[in-house]
Amino acid sequence: MKKKAVLAGGTGFIGAFLEKKFCESGYEVKVISRQAPHINWQDTDAIISALEEAEILINLAGKSVDCRYNKRNKETILLSRTKTTNILGNAISQCKIPPKLWINSSTATIYRHAEDRPMTEEEGEIGSGFSVDVAKAWEQAFFDFQLPETRQIALRIAIVLGRDGGVMTPFKNMVKFGLGGAQGPGTQKFSWIHVEDLCRIITFLQEKESLSGVFNCSSPNPVTNAELMENLRKAMGVKAGLPSAKWMLELGAVFIKTETELILKSRWVIPERLIKEGFTFKYSRIEDALHQILS
Repeated sequence: MKKKAVLAGGTGFIGAFLEKKFCESGYEVKVISRQAPHINWQDTDAIISALEEAEILINLAGKSVDCRYNKRNKETILLSRTKTTNILGNAISQCKIPPKLWINSSTATIYRHAEDRPMTEEEGEIGSGFSVDVAKAWEQAFFDFQLPETRQIALRIAIVLGRDGGVMTPFKNMVKFGLGGAQGPGTQKFSWIHVEDLCRIITFLQEKESLSGVFNCSSPNPVTNAELMENLRKAMGVKAGLPSAKWMLELGAVFIKTETELILKSRWVIPERLIKEGFTFKYSRIEDALHQILS
């Protein structure tokens, strides 16, 4: 009998990568999604059936934060995370043989804007504002479940880089059209992780059965925004790029229906727990990650 993995919200960039990797490792993969032909979020019986005897459940569900933070979008961003987490927790509690491990997404944005020192799981300071409130509510919904037979891990994931999606497309377009200079002050930290290392972290945590709780999921070598753009220009063979002042970014964010927080917030996040547990990154430096993605 094949081992089984369940991906909730598994049709996006990260989910598609994980599905491919689990299939290559011989798993049967079940996907829960609003999109047909996958298991629908409304089908409680099918969700319970999928979770029965699963080795691992990975929940990636949640509306993209790449939008304007109006009242309707804010409500959807919050509910798409907390409601799906509650559906999964309630389903696990009804399983006869529940999943061995439940990994729930969280976000590195939970920490405050930091240019003075890095944020670790133990020493990091939780921030304030809408995005942080969402992250806190998301983690609370997850850890409110007491599931004696299911190990629970929340991944505070930094910005994920990879070939087939994520933030690479807009960043590449900016460089391509001559706007590849620093954005805003350029001193804000950019914490990131290669999608392949994200997958390797999940496998690592699956094998280390004594581990649970919160893990920062980011490269140990964050860069400033100016360093990111410089490395991206080099990787793309573009010599120069115009910087974007804060007011330009704010104007542009309205035009393309997003928020400047995604660029201007300084995320300085270090994966201290993973490092202490002996995890080694394949792509620890931005130069190596960009070379692989753009080659």
